[in-house]
Amino acid sequence: MKQIKSVNDFVIKFANVNGTGSASANNMFAKALFRMGLPVSPKNIFPSNIQGLPTWYEVRVSEKGYLGRRGGIDIALSVNPQSMAQDIQEVEPGGYFIYDNTKPLDLRLIRDDVNIIGIPLTRICNEEYKDPRQRQLFKNVIYVGALAALLDMDFKVLTDLVADQFKGKEKLILPNIHALELGHQWASSNIECPIGIQVRQADAVGDKILLDGNTALGLGAIYGGATVAAWYPITPSTSVVDAFEKYARRVRIDPGTGRKNYAIVQAEDELSAIGMVIGASWNGARAFTATSGPGISLMSEFLGLAYFAEIPTVLFDVQRAGPSTGMPTRTQQSDILSTAYASHGDTKQVLLFPSTPKECFDFGALSFDLAERLQTPIILMTDLDLGMNDNMSEPLAWDEGRRYDRGKVMTAEQLEAGVEFGRYLDVDGDAITYRTYPGTHPERGSFFTRGTSRDEQAVYTEKGEEYEKNMLRLMRKWDTIKQYVPEPEVISAKQKTDDAVLYFGTSEEASREALDELAGRDGVHMDAMRVRAFPFNDDVKQFIEDHQQVFVIEQNRDAQLRTLLMAEFEFGPDKLKSVLCFDGTPISARNIRKQIKQYLEEGAPKPLHLTKITSSAGESA
Repeated sequence: MKQIKSVNDFVIKFANVNGTGSASANNMFAKALFRMGLPVSPKNIFPSNIQGLPTWYEVRVSEKGYLGRRGGIDIALSVNPQSMAQDIQEVEPGGYFIYDNTKPLDLRLIRDDVNIIGIPLTRICNEEYKDPRQRQLFKNVIYVGALAALLDMDFKVLTDLVADQFKGKEKLILPNIHALELGHQWASSNIECPIGIQVRQADAVGDKILLDGNTALGLGAIYGGATVAAWYPITPSTSVVDAFEKYARRVRIDPGTGRKNYAIVQAEDELSAIGMVIGASWNGARAFTATSGPGISLMSEFLGLAYFAEIPTVLFDVQRAGPSTGMPTRTQQSDILSTAYASHGDTKQVLLFPSTPKECFDFGALSFDLAERLQTPIILMTDLDLGMNDNMSEPLAWDEGRRYDRGKVMTAEQLEAGVEFGRYLDVDGDAITYRTYPGTHPERGSFFTRGTSRDEQAVYTEKGEEYEKNMLRLMRKWDTIKQYVPEPEVISAKQKTDDAVLYFGTSEEASREALDELAGRDGVHMDAMRVRAFPFNDDVKQFIEDHQQVFVIEQNRDAQLRTLLMAEFEFGPDKLKSVLCFDGTPISARNIRKQIKQYLEEGAPKPLHLTKITSSAGESA
């Protein structure tokens, strides 16, 4: 039978039952490969219930450094009878299906083009352990040990990892190593090892780290000077505030008194949370909240207040599948339009699009400077894939000489000296006005913050000309904002091309691999641009104008980034083509390549094709 043969280049998918502790064992496998110098991209695909339903954990291994989803599965390790029929169908021809053969495999599931390997995991556990919970937990560790034999992994890397993982809990080290040995010895004695897919020690990682984006955001908030977090728990953003609290307990404590120099408030809902952030920011604190799509819907009215009253506000949106509550544990880039124009009336909100944990950290800290410099909400747009999964990233770094940018804040000395102050008076010509902190001066510099129309002195008015003057100034400020937000990145093809791709956020890695495949296998070369912020600057417009057609790659059904580009620059639909994925899994390189090829060969993907190629099964075709 045909066997896939590769070294340091494969995709493995674990199929487990939610709530059995499998994620820890699967994560151990991914980290062991990372310690062997191999770039890895682990993705936990789990249901929103506590336990019982099928859950999957996919690991991409690529010595070449491709970190996005490739599409297709080379090895499926299935220990869940509920999903076994689906799991074996996803395996590539010549791939490997590993399962618990304590009970025989249903003959109807067998594929002649797949190598089937049975390991009696349940039997081994029943013979070795008496406690039911130990049987459940150690079954996962046993199959990691078996994989080490099948793939010819360095077993010492695993044992060292266990020792590090349970440091401080030494009584757990030997039992876990013993479980690894049980799996390794059984596979070595009963299966011809190694199989066609193998791993070797490499040097393709350098100084990179594995880190999830939510932890990086929490650290970014700490380094960005945040002292207030108001939130309402919602998947997949909850761990942002968890991380902030973890690090605040270490660095936001007064060494003399032991007093906490931070406040974390769990509000009764998202509307209250954003209101608290706006209030704290108005008072001069650096404050933030974290949420997802449903929370954005509830926060929209307050976001409009912050935009119109020009109050610095920071919001981290970890996107998930929608609409409504959608699929809370699935990823999408589906809040683009709801955040860009959040609230009623004429509003435009600043969006940042990080692609890596390092950018989550950098942009997270930057958000507070931008919010105060620009006096407007800053919404950082990440997603579940980046937020909750470990991602390989450049190390985090901080310039100790960096000083916070508090923006245009009028001091008591300036007010005492008689400097002209009008809260909404543009004196510098950049449309950003001066503000004061509450209590700055006993007589001058005070103003009433309101959400209704007012003049340049913050005095209530319903005069149309005053309202129009203010709204036009806010539009001029929008042009000023373009000078401050992160610029787009351009990757030029090796030869001149009429076509290009444009992507953002977590679509980056899969897009780059797809471009390499199109160039290497199909002879199709394209320039690429990664958009990192909204408002778009003139470079984005010029990039699109310089190409005959631009493929906009995004993970939502309604082509929201494409819609935003068309609205801002008035490009026609023939200029911008959509490459979409919206099944709740991260977009894959195969998916992107297939859709672009269909455009080039047929003019556009057919609707039924589009549905097929955005599904997990379709990607492996």
